[in-house]
Amino acid sequence: MKRVSAAEAKARLAALVAEVAYGGEHVIIQRRGKPMAALVRVEELEQLQQGVGKRVAFRGFLTLLGAWRDIPDSEIDQWLTDVYTGREQDTGRAVDLDV
Repeated sequence: MKRVSAAEAKARLAALVAEVAYGGEHVIIQRRGKPMAALVRVEELEQLQQGVGKRVAFRGFLTLLGAWRDIPDSEIDQWLTDVYTGREQDTGRAVDLDV
């Protein structure tokens, strides 16, 4: 799976579409490192819309739930607390506005 910035996707759209349509590539379009959209073949989109992909994703989700079954709730609660604490302490990244 290829990941490109929105600016790169705009500049190379025709080439990316060809990679998806003829090469079977999947392209994730990101803005500031955050996934915003995806390029997939039309056939794959139609399968998702018909629910074929939903069943596969749902099975994956159930597998994830099964994996968490053996972890005590107290450990999950502590993990979530650690995540939120880390987010509160994150000051972001330095940005130089004198460029």
